[in-house]
Amino acid sequence: MAALLIRNGRVIDPASGTDTTADVLIEDGVIAGVGPDLRSPGAEVYDAGGMIVAPGFIDMHVHLREPGFEHAETIESGSRAAAAGGFTSICCMPNTKPVNDSVTVTSYIVEQARKKAVVNVFPIGAITKGSAGEEISAIGGMKAAGAVAISDDGLPVMNARVMRRAMEFARAYDVPIIQHCEDLNLSAGGDMHEGAQSVRWGLRGIPAASEDIMVSRDLILAQLTGARYHVAHISTANSVAMVAFARKQGLPVTCEVTPHHFALADQDMAPYDSNFKMKPPLRSSPHREGVLYALARGTVSAIATDHAPHPGSEKMQEFERCPFGIIGLETAIGLALDHLVAAGRITLQRMVELFTTGPESVMRLGRGTLAAGAPGDVTVFSTDVEWTYDVNQSASRSRNSPFDGRSFRGGPMATIVSGEIRWKR
Repeated sequence: MAALLIRNGRVIDPASGTDTTADVLIEDGVIAGVGPDLRSPGAEVYDAGGMIVAPGFIDMHVHLREPGFEHAETIESGSRAAAAGGFTSICCMPNTKPVNDSVTVTSYIVEQARKKAVVNVFPIGAITKGSAGEEISAIGGMKAAGAVAISDDGLPVMNARVMRRAMEFARAYDVPIIQHCEDLNLSAGGDMHEGAQSVRWGLRGIPAASEDIMVSRDLILAQLTGARYHVAHISTANSVAMVAFARKQGLPVTCEVTPHHFALADQDMAPYDSNFKMKPPLRSSPHREGVLYALARGTVSAIATDHAPHPGSEKMQEFERCPFGIIGLETAIGLALDHLVAAGRITLQRMVELFTTGPESVMRLGRGTLAAGAPGDVTVFSTDVEWTYDVNQSASRSRNSPFDGRSFRGGPMATIVSGEIRWKR
């Protein structure tokens, strides 16, 4: 394997506290060194002058749809969208068909990723069989086959006794348990955030309390069991405050925020546009402010896209009938630079942390650093490049994004996996 020398970039590596202009040398697929004026005869050279060079970005929450829903996305197409978004590693949720609740499905995803993916793909196994919330899945077997966490994703575990047992298994196998926090009885029939906007448009509401109640219940169970508990796509002010309190008490509790939840509020929605329909829904401005405050204070461990592809035949229906979810891999860095860094909410170093050491601390993939001997995964991005997102040019098989036509200042420039450039602008 040819060596790769990344020259003249501003190297930001939160794992080591590095923030300096330097070269990065990758040999035999691993980081060989970071420093000034590195040399490697015969190495391919990438000039990163004026750009940021960071450890490979990790997205710990994506939906690749394969097996079973390949019309919406495949492991190959989803990985290409990830590369175009600057991500070198992605963790895929288990809501496939069949559900990833067994060694067989986990092994299939690992093997397909090995053959076809252009970035690292790590499967997440289901908490319960069929994600039905009743019987615990074969967690140990899935972990041995390559699963890095467990989650029932969009189907929260409603039964507290089942969730307690799942947490006990998660602790025993030392894997994080990731929960989509929603009380389905409170949110039943809802299509968007319950508030003035939903009343104005005559749409059924999903109250913030439906998330808050599940977060509070699970935090109590996390305290009881000692499990590593992670709140997916957290979206309410009360929920992030509860997570902050739990962390202060020393509980191994973490959470993630999506770009669409820190970039948009329900008042930003185009009326009845299905590209703005997701779960959790876009919340009101006070909740968005709560999320932004949590990002700045360090309560939030990661930015994760919740990339959820749906084909136009399903998504472009009446708002009440279409499925929840949007794609987000290719716009994540641009939105973070715009709404977080340029807006003065967080520093550039903190943003890199939210894409690297943050998700690594939750998932423990053995990545997220530029230390010598680490996997040669690198994300190169610019804070100045001007570009416009055209969803019709997306690498994803689906087109359900509310950011089509959005212009950005700053975005990914090159995605390097195991020392190979898998995508560049």
